[in-house]
Amino acid sequence: MREIYFVVLPRVVLLDLAGPAEAFRLAARVVPDSYRLHFVGPERTVAAAIGLELAALEPLPRRLPQQSMVVITGISGLSIDLEEPGIRQVIEWLRPGIDPATLLCVCAGSVLAGKAGLLAGRECTSHHTHIEELRRVAPDARVLDNRIFVEDGPVLTSAGVTAGLDLALHVIGQQLGPRVAAEVARDLVVYLRRSGTDPALSPWVQHRNHLHPAVHRVQDAVARRPAASWSAEELSAVACTSPRNLARLFAEHAHCSALDYVQLIRFAFAKELVVQSKLDLERIALRAGFKSAQQLRRVWARWEPRTPSAFRAAQRSSAPIQGIL
Repeated sequence: MREIYFVVLPRVVLLDLAGPAEAFRLAARVVPDSYRLHFVGPERTVAAAIGLELAALEPLPRRLPQQSMVVITGISGLSIDLEEPGIRQVIEWLRPGIDPATLLCVCAGSVLAGKAGLLAGRECTSHHTHIEELRRVAPDARVLDNRIFVEDGPVLTSAGVTAGLDLALHVIGQQLGPRVAAEVARDLVVYLRRSGTDPALSPWVQHRNHLHPAVHRVQDAVARRPAASWSAEELSAVACTSPRNLARLFAEHAHCSALDYVQLIRFAFAKELVVQSKLDLERIALRAGFKSAQQLRRVWARWEPRTPSAFRAAQRSSAPIQGIL
């Protein structure tokens, strides 16, 4: 289980706090014992930027467990008073470093991490109103503007507000897998997840930027059982409509056909098996619902320019964050 410590300061922007916290809470519901949330700070009770009081905060932890995460949330205001007692206490707590934890900064949280020296030599970002301030307090960092979030090793920074939610979904996708992140995104009605550096989307969340319940029911069923033998009749039964009407609904809301969506999800499942297993392509194809390795190769080429073997070699050499699943 990963322990997550949300550092809460006076005038906290609630969306910076609640968005990522809710994403991790929902992920822990999908994958039990994956995350446990703590809300900590220099004061036991603080007033949020909207005036709501947040009470029973835990003290800043003296030690951080392995695989834990620290989330520094944003504070309202055009600039941050780094000499304010609570802020200064958090900076001093951060200054020695947070190894072995991963650091997530939302909005002005990057300014505190920069002042503590944790961004030196790293790429980072913040809300557009704090970009120049971040450059001043962290002159050795490479501060990037116009980014949703930036990942540099164990330090991840975001533009703040709703971008904190994108950051949390990104981390959930890395640690628990893209299917879990997609399920959390749907629960939050955030169907179109944004990437930190480019517009690429995981296949598990493509074609889901809509609100039609019947189409989502079909997509959920396919995502749960990609290898099932899905026919147009079986898919329309899940949607409780006719095959002809389901085809119309998919074209209007998902901008693809239902059977094309099945192929996309099977490809996504096969892609995971290529990286995570030692199975040969024939067995991967059968597990993912394809009739043969030859059919998988044809479908694979629609979405991935590298061959399965080249993709496997490239992904394993990059050593991604290990997931729980």
